[in-house]
Amino acid sequence: MAPVSKEHQDYTAKYVKENYDEYRVRMPKGKKNQVQEHAMDTGESMNAFINRAINEAMERDKQAKGERI
Repeated sequence: MAPVSKEHQDYTAKYVKENYDEYRVRMPKGKKNQVQEHAMDTGESMNAFINRAINEAMERDKQAKGERI
């Protein structure tokens, strides 16, 4: 794989900053490996799996409260 130019790195960093929020997740030692393995088993990146888990939990919580979707 060819090295990525400084300009491309700068563009990517700017794009990410403008289009994404970041939040650091902490978990007990060993849990990260479990999450990574699960994500791989479902064909997802760890980020995609965590976002899906959050969305599904929020949806369940809304339904439990009787909120409209």
